[in-house]
Amino acid sequence: MRSSNPVFSRRGFSRSGGYAGFGAAPQAGSPAAGQANPYAGGTPYAQTQAPTNPYAAGDQQNLTPEQLQQMYGAPPAGPLQTGRMTMDDVVMRTGMTLGTVIVAAAAAWIAQLPVGVGFGAALVAMVLGLVQSFKRTASPALIMGYALFEGLFLGVISQVYNERWSGIPMQAVLGTMAVFVGVLVAYKTRLIRVNARFQRFVLAAAIGFILLMAVNLLFAAIGGGDGLGFRSGGLGIVFGLVGVVLGAAFLAMDFKQVEDGVRYGAPREESWLAAFGLTLSLVWIYLELLRLISIFRD
Repeated sequence: MRSSNPVFSRRGFSRSGGYAGFGAAPQAGSPAAGQANPYAGGTPYAQTQAPTNPYAAGDQQNLTPEQLQQMYGAPPAGPLQTGRMTMDDVVMRTGMTLGTVIVAAAAAWIAQLPVGVGFGAALVAMVLGLVQSFKRTASPALIMGYALFEGLFLGVISQVYNERWSGIPMQAVLGTMAVFVGVLVAYKTRLIRVNARFQRFVLAAAIGFILLMAVNLLFAAIGGGDGLGFRSGGLGIVFGLVGVVLGAAFLAMDFKQVEDGVRYGAPREESWLAAFGLTLSLVWIYLELLRLISIFRD
């Protein structure tokens, strides 16, 4: 089952329906040896054939630290020397991506870009995000381009909301930070357990949510107003809360992907996909909070 996000992308560490390299049994003597692989054997992620490591190319980067030590007589190599993803890689790439979003949003706010430019930037960001989602490898240029145009859109839409409800963007930012910290704590303390059932439920709920929002947007375009009323009044509050909860669930799935990527030795380039996924989830949560708080302010 492919990991999902608001755009139902194939991003993350998914290749051929599973986490690339995470379904393979660790090599003997490797750091992951002796640890049960949650995606191997009898699970929805089990492969139909003997598991192989898609990252094993027969080069020295795929040798275990013990093998490298025997070859060179040097201390065992760590993730940095073997080209594997580390938590520091994920933090650095995520900081770069989110930093680009914030800087672009601030520039759009200061320049007071028109609404048309903002929605044009949103369209470009969506295209870049979809292209990256269907690529089998991470493209830093696509990811940073997405962050740039998404930031421009967020700056414009935040200004529109602020003109009607003063201070609401800052409230949404603080709310997004609170959700991020809350989900992280809940995940680390195992209050949230991301398993196959959890991911299937989130995926089904997200599909239904997006379809309802698309229908509501269609009726709004045809008949004007808020369409079926999913974004105003009592229904708006309910759907806003559902949207925030779904964003939190996506964050938990992102944390699981990062954890598995580090544990099972994903290539360092995969940290860009982790940053991309985290950015998508945080943007989703921010926009949902922006709409939800505006309903409460009314």
